[in-house]
Amino acid sequence: MALRTQFQNSSDIGVFAKLTNSYCLVPIAECEAFYSVFEGELADVIKVIHTTVGGCRILGRLCVGNKNGLLLPNSTTDKELQHLRNSLPSSVKIARVEERLSALGNVIACNDYVALVHPDLDRETEEVLADTLGVEVFRQTLAGQVLVGSYCSLTNQGGIVHPKTPIEDQDELSSLLAIPLVAGTVNRGSDNVGAGMVVNDWIAFCGQDTTATEISLIESIFKLTDNKGPSTITQMRSVLVESMVA
Repeated sequence: MALRTQFQNSSDIGVFAKLTNSYCLVPIAECEAFYSVFEGELADVIKVIHTTVGGCRILGRLCVGNKNGLLLPNSTTDKELQHLRNSLPSSVKIARVEERLSALGNVIACNDYVALVHPDLDRETEEVLADTLGVEVFRQTLAGQVLVGSYCSLTNQGGIVHPKTPIEDQDELSSLLAIPLVAGTVNRGSDNVGAGMVVNDWIAFCGQDTTATEISLIESIFKLTDNKGPSTITQMRSVLVESMVA
């Protein structure tokens, strides 16, 4: 299932929230409608944690995580770090890194097993990432874009990448990550896939502007419904490409 929502007046919900298979982070702010959507769907399964990172609400762009761990930028305060340690499941590792590319959510995309990272990410950060999140790390670009966290969204079931990613690159990446991939958009044609949605292995939340065609593609590639198959993905891909060309 994929649900539409927005944070205040923004459809870029992936900027503000972080969703994994073991926890969900949402910012501290006056936005009850946003919180109620997440808590209504997730509270019985995983914990929804209200927090900030470095005093900022843009959690999805500043941190990166999966069911195994959470990686935070050096701007994270000791108080925020302690709050997260107290709130997250005990099985989740937490690390804070000194990284020049401090918007970790923009430069890293991952699921529970693999991570794509900005080609210039510090080697030490790569090692901490691999250890904390328990992932194999690959340096990569998407359609020439180095901000892999902004231009793709991955789960253990599948992934959506920048709409201009060539088919050959999609196939190569799919083999590398061992999950099916498709080029797509959110929020009515936005290529900023990572910023426009959050997703785990059983549910997705998309920006309010996301179209029915985009929702269908998301539900299909991430296997969020039982009756969608590869033929649907091919069909939706064609519709998206046509809408971009038009």
